[in-house]
Amino acid sequence: MKHKTNRRDFIKAAGLAAASLAIQGCMGNTKPSAAQTSTDKPNIIFIMADDLGYGDLSCYGATKVRTTNIDRIAAEGMRFTDAHTPAAVCSPTRYGVLTGRYCWRSRLKKGVCRPNAPLLLEKDRTTVASMLKAAGYTTACVGKWHLGFGQKKPNWNGELKPGPLEVGFDYYFGVPVSNNWPPFVYVENHYVLDRREDEVIEVIGTGEKQPIPPKRRHEQIALVQTDKVVKFIERNKDKPFFLYFPICNIHLPLTPNKKFRGTSQMGIRGDFIHEADWSVGAILKTLDRLNLTNNTLIIFTSDNGARTDQNAKYGHKSCGELRGQKADIWEGGHRVPFVARWPGRIKTATTTEQTICLTDLIATSAAIVGEKLPENAAEDSYNILPVLLGQELDGPIREAIVHHSGSGMFAIRRGKWKLILGRGSGGFSNPKTIKPKLSEPEGQLYNLQEDFAESKNLWDEYPQIVDRLTKLLEKYRKQGYSRTKRS
Repeated sequence: MKHKTNRRDFIKAAGLAAASLAIQGCMGNTKPSAAQTSTDKPNIIFIMADDLGYGDLSCYGATKVRTTNIDRIAAEGMRFTDAHTPAAVCSPTRYGVLTGRYCWRSRLKKGVCRPNAPLLLEKDRTTVASMLKAAGYTTACVGKWHLGFGQKKPNWNGELKPGPLEVGFDYYFGVPVSNNWPPFVYVENHYVLDRREDEVIEVIGTGEKQPIPPKRRHEQIALVQTDKVVKFIERNKDKPFFLYFPICNIHLPLTPNKKFRGTSQMGIRGDFIHEADWSVGAILKTLDRLNLTNNTLIIFTSDNGARTDQNAKYGHKSCGELRGQKADIWEGGHRVPFVARWPGRIKTATTTEQTICLTDLIATSAAIVGEKLPENAAEDSYNILPVLLGQELDGPIREAIVHHSGSGMFAIRRGKWKLILGRGSGGFSNPKTIKPKLSEPEGQLYNLQEDFAESKNLWDEYPQIVDRLTKLLEKYRKQGYSRTKRS
């Protein structure tokens, strides 16, 4: 029963943190400009951290860091306790965020895009950016792309096309892959920034063959990208915009700028979290300064769980009381922080236990602007706007969620039940895989309502639940979509 007490205490502590911030918080907003008085087309900002765990924010119970700006979003809006990424590693989650489609339906069946991968997004597929652009929005992606460039491979020495601009973004600036992989450059729109004509960039695997100095400094990435974000908002303050900001923090290498070093109680990773919180604060201040706060929906979340081996010595639990970590099929791999603010629409200091997935961004955005999604788009996206607006619901907003580990292990969650097709973590945690003996269960079944830590495998005790969830997962895989209402 220990796991129940841990969960209750953890959620209670997180709720108290958010409530106290609601009392302290002040939006500092004045009368909005004429161009921003309508909520028909609110600005939409989606900020997604890299490798930030469920327990890494003070509004989710962390005590070794103080994420005051992210906490402000929670205090002035809604905090989710059961939000999930569609995959436990980054590229497939990014695919799902932009398309509303599980990445295992694409050519990427496990792992992530390598540096020389071609564009993962399929030609002519509707994305949240292309949908909002068609609805009159100016769209931008600033940050980590990690979804490939080009038709066959990236042309680092020429035009990087197709890329973000071909899938709906008007502007792109950022890091092409994970910040620990080459090429160590910035890309702006279709080209490597500041590359001279006589310079040759060649990337082999995840090593580097680049006879030129790196064109970015790790400790400057957050500052440079945040500056690009602020300038984008300033340029587009008088028209609706969509900003997708997949920040590089807090993925390895842990390289916070010197202004953040030593500011946390959990070493350099905690300082890196503080830097991420600073980036969020810069956006909030810009919205306040430009009188855009009231007409902007801002969401902060993460692309997957955290690596838990980085903070244990500081007494910090990056994934809270969850089992597992990044890449794992267990909850620590894919349950993430998710906070949202939209003044006047989302009630302040609210918490919801509704189960959602990051694939839900596109269907929710379509509902906000009144757009009808094509039949062949957003196959795994649900509209969570009723949850955000606090509407009374007669049941779960989603029928179920399919989870996917770094190695390609499947799980499906419906209500309190979670079925995993396989044994082991399917990711980084040991044991990664277990070959069951004849007398042992083939997979895992957990009652998350009673067993938050996934400590008791109920596979043999509830064969009817195993059968029901297995059939539902197979149905989703065969029919090509999981949305119950194809609208």
